[in-house]
Amino acid sequence: MRFAGDSGDGMQLSGNRFARATAVLGNDLVTMPDFPAEIRAPRGTLHGVSAFQIHFASHDILTPGDQPNVLVAMNPAALKTNLPLVESGGVVIVNEDEFTDRNLDKVGYKTNPLEDDSLAGYQVYAVPMETITKRAGEEIEGVTNREAIRAKNFFALGLLSWMYGRPTDVTIDWIEAKFKNVDAVRQINRAAFMAGHNFGETTEMFGVLYEVKPAEMAPGKYRNVNGSVALAWGLIAGSVRSGLPLLYASYPITPASELLHELSRHKNFGVRTVQAEDEIAAANMALGGAFGGHLGVTGTAGPGIDLKSETVGLASIYELPMIIVDVQRAGPSTGMPTKTEAADLLAVMYGRHGESPVPIVAPATPGGCFDAAIEATRIAVRYRTPVFILSDTYLGNSSEPWLIPSVDDLPEIDPNFTVEANHDDGFMPYLRNTDLARPWAVPGTPGLEHRIGGLEKEDGTGNISYDPENHERMTRIRAEKIERIADDIPALEVDDPDGADLLVIGWGSTHGAIAAAARRVRGWNGKVAIAHLTHLNPFPKNTEAVVRSYSKVLVPELNTGQLTMMLRARFLIDAECYSKVQGLPIRAAELEQVIRERL
Repeated sequence: MRFAGDSGDGMQLSGNRFARATAVLGNDLVTMPDFPAEIRAPRGTLHGVSAFQIHFASHDILTPGDQPNVLVAMNPAALKTNLPLVESGGVVIVNEDEFTDRNLDKVGYKTNPLEDDSLAGYQVYAVPMETITKRAGEEIEGVTNREAIRAKNFFALGLLSWMYGRPTDVTIDWIEAKFKNVDAVRQINRAAFMAGHNFGETTEMFGVLYEVKPAEMAPGKYRNVNGSVALAWGLIAGSVRSGLPLLYASYPITPASELLHELSRHKNFGVRTVQAEDEIAAANMALGGAFGGHLGVTGTAGPGIDLKSETVGLASIYELPMIIVDVQRAGPSTGMPTKTEAADLLAVMYGRHGESPVPIVAPATPGGCFDAAIEATRIAVRYRTPVFILSDTYLGNSSEPWLIPSVDDLPEIDPNFTVEANHDDGFMPYLRNTDLARPWAVPGTPGLEHRIGGLEKEDGTGNISYDPENHERMTRIRAEKIERIADDIPALEVDDPDGADLLVIGWGSTHGAIAAAARRVRGWNGKVAIAHLTHLNPFPKNTEAVVRSYSKVLVPELNTGQLTMMLRARFLIDAECYSKVQGLPIRAAELEQVIRERL
């Protein structure tokens, strides 16, 4: 289902509360918030529509759904922008109070769609949400009509909660706790929610009540989590398991700001957060933190990656552990800052001057962001290197049930600080171990004073060197260190139960669409193999063997073919890209059709 209305109508709140109640019931779910970049577009206009989509089921699901079965439209603008997404014959519930001549004219409706035949292909329910909500607030002291109308999103939430058998106590308890210090607001929100629930229960307008039973899931303790929160917690877990204090420095940028917000709430774990004056300063602070013996992390989106590139190159020649989080968005430049895209792969792979390769880890699901953060921490600390985490807007904002892991099951990460001289001639800051990683000496350790900077280092001593042969040797050593990480990461897993000729391989948030499309194809006895890359640099050691095992290789991407280019260049295979750059995730149905055509 999809909630849609003005950006001030509380659609994200309603959707999130519905998702919370759904999670409590034990359904599997995936959500997809969709909001405008404008802080507050003129009310009732197409540019200001905010939406929240949730897909829930009694079985395992992988995507937020291709076409909503239900649309809740709070005004004509929400109806016009979201109706094309709804399945034919789907349920459309509208707030009829907003369908005035003025509001219809704003969005280009010549006639009222609730009164002409334009909605004949849908099950339409026109509900006077504002009128009923105002009536619910008449007896509440201190609540004006305007304040009552603001609670109409809770009316819609109550109505949908009744239609789909969601528990009311989950939302009521949240309202009581959230607004306990603002009595009038607490009362009107509760009254509006119950008015919506009672409207569904008592009116004869709705002929169907839906029951969605709990999904079969592995035993354990779950919570609903989005990618930004999971990533923040993964960084904290990496900090705790390594014993390194976490320093997170960033500059506010959509959609990465939520990472700063979440980490700032966890000072009890020794997390230090800094809102820097700009992207360059944030990157330098994180690198300075790494030099000082902390887990240095900085986060941003595509435009910030451009600005941080010089510092990442500096971290590469320093050879210090540092993590750079890129929550990708649609670009170039400012682009569409609240829409999803995954077009920064080549930027983080090659977008620095000189030869400065760095590892890249890309989570595939919102919950998988937790594991990606720990893996990035492990690689950065063990190999003394900056590491990129490539998330995106869809992963960062979407949520799913997440099985909370046991802390004891998380990997231990040993920073292995150097505390004494490692050579007869004293401390050699670039004398390497078997991983080709250099020692990490915290400033102030007696006897381990050393010079550091961006100029080329002499092999072993770390002294400044302009020797041609030394520069080539150091360049190749730094590259080989990154390549050797392939010995320390899992092999690429392939799901191929039927012996297919076609391999569909992806990365990042395309995972759900690929897996769901494969299910559908196999449902009509089509043969398709799928694989998903989490480590994008270096690739798993068996990647070449996997892609060469199939006569056809299809790479769905939210860009114009960046992984495809890398696979073709590295392994000389005829990989084909299915590209989508609309600011929207790939749908399972469209990918199913593409696979059908290839088969």
